[in-house]
Amino acid sequence: MNTIGAIKARIKRLCFENDITLNKLANLCGVSPSSIKNIMYGKSCNPKILTIKMICDGLNITLADFFNTKEFNSLEQELK
Repeated sequence: MNTIGAIKARIKRLCFENDITLNKLANLCGVSPSSIKNIMYGKSCNPKILTIKMICDGLNITLADFFNTKEFNSLEQELK
């Protein structure tokens, strides 16, 4: 899994855990639904940290909570 795949998986899991749709997530976070969907469907290959922070704020979690997962902790180094 790469970084963008880990971000998508995390957003998907958070939506499942909170029983919300991508549209509901966008409303909670103050992010446009198209921004969320662009991340999830591969149109945005480099989501901004501010967007991820807004997602965290909408879900009342920290950036550390967002990134502290098995997927992120096992990512290979991007630059070699």
